[in-house]
Amino acid sequence: MKRIFLFLATNLAIVVVLSITLRLLGFERILDEQGAGLDINSLLVFAAVFGFGGSFMSLAMSKWTAKRFTGAQVIEIPRNAQEHWLLSTVQRQAKMAGIGMPEVAIYPAPDVNAFATGMSRNDALVAVSAGLLHNMSQDEAEAVLAHEVSHIANGDMVTLALIQGVVNTFVIFLSRVVGHTIDRAVFKNEEGHGPAFWVTTIIAEIVLGILASIIVMWFSRQREFRADAGGASLAGREKMIAALQRLQRVHEQAALPDQLAAFGISGGSNGLMRLFMSHPPLEERIAALQAQR
Repeated sequence: MKRIFLFLATNLAIVVVLSITLRLLGFERILDEQGAGLDINSLLVFAAVFGFGGSFMSLAMSKWTAKRFTGAQVIEIPRNAQEHWLLSTVQRQAKMAGIGMPEVAIYPAPDVNAFATGMSRNDALVAVSAGLLHNMSQDEAEAVLAHEVSHIANGDMVTLALIQGVVNTFVIFLSRVVGHTIDRAVFKNEEGHGPAFWVTTIIAEIVLGILASIIVMWFSRQREFRADAGGASLAGREKMIAALQRLQRVHEQAALPDQLAAFGISGGSNGLMRLFMSHPPLEERIAALQAQR
């Protein structure tokens, strides 16, 4: 969950900052052809630059952002047997997965959590919480590490950046088309863009952004199943199942029924809320692994 939150939050912040900056500098005038019509071609180029620019800038900053946000400390030289085990385990799994050795870090948090992020398969970060190391057995922790290494090997962060870039592009494009239409058809503004355009555009961006996140979350859920399968291949299916079952028990003991868990999300898995879940329910992930032969 952390990797998705960090990526989406950074992506949104970059898009907003770029949007405000270019608006203040007057670059968005390319959207209004001779003050009367909408230049669709220019708008599409503008939206694509914004959409993919924000997405890939957030990807490039993902390791830096993750370290600062979580307080993760990269293990340079192991200080104890536990850190030595972490480095050697990730190194072995990375070699099996055919990727470069990721940075390995521990961050101070009581929750049972882990994440992987980075610009490429050979320039990544795997971080685990202190709570995970305290509450999981070595076999269970090994499976969690294998799950994260599989995310890197599958190129999930790059694929997520591409999907988010496409989604951003259409949100920016359609929101400005809506704003332009309301400005012209409803408020009868025949030259330039009035306040109605900017207000409507912002509202449309928010609404379309929420709807578009359904696509991103769907991909996120699918990649969790793939990473579970990859984790089972690297660490063993029984270890992967045991790790998910441990997370399930930790989740069941949580004080808040809708609290986010490390590998899943609590609360109901039915209805509209399921569309916005970044992780499938733990019971579905366990069942998928158990069904493997």
